Amino acid sequence: MPDIAEPDFLAHFDAAGRTQIAERAHGPGERLFLRGDRPKFMFYVASGEARLTRISAAGAEIVFQRASNGFLAEASLDQPAYHCDGVAFTRTKTLAIPIAQFRAALAREDFRDHWLRHLSRELRRSRAHGERLALRTTRERIIHYIETEGAGGALQLEQSKKSWAAEMGLTHEALYRTLASMASAGQIVVEGNRLELRKTD
Repeated sequence: MPDIAEPDFLAHFDAAGRTQIAERAHGPGERLFLRGDRPKFMFYVASGEARLTRISAAGAEIVFQRASNGFLAEASLDQPAYHCDGVAFTRTKTLAIPIAQFRAALAREDFRDHWLRHLSRELRRSRAHGERLALRTTRERIIHYIETEGAGGALQLEQSKKSWAAEMGLTHEALYRTLASMASAGQIVVEGNRLELRKTD
């Protein structure tokens, strides 16, 4: 039984299944798994933050998922190999659940319903992320992110701007340059990690 605060989903695992779940600690930058590895576990990020990343053809890191108090790489459940690297972004603790045990839990209707609700939320986030990466300009991606992830045209970033740039598939230089240009044009107000869009005529 893990000695960290127990996530709600563990209530859906029987006593035998829980004994197979291992708590793991990861330092910043440590790999949970590598692209091409065969999935053996479902990872739940219990504290800290882990990310799914891949290096683009241009050599830039692209962040496909950020997980904090949630599952990482849900699609790996029925895949022969990971399609991205799983990386601890900060000091992170995970619960490593053997895939066989996870599938056994899914046979229970209550956990299956819990899992489907979770996947529905992740699908909405994934669609927004895909829409954002398809936008051509840095300005469009900034506006899209604030409008979809913030509220009322404002956003409080919970990460550094350099990390934010990677999540949007941008270089941090392009992000800083565009933010400065938008601020100069009166299109955005940047106060530390708070960003607010302004309407212009």
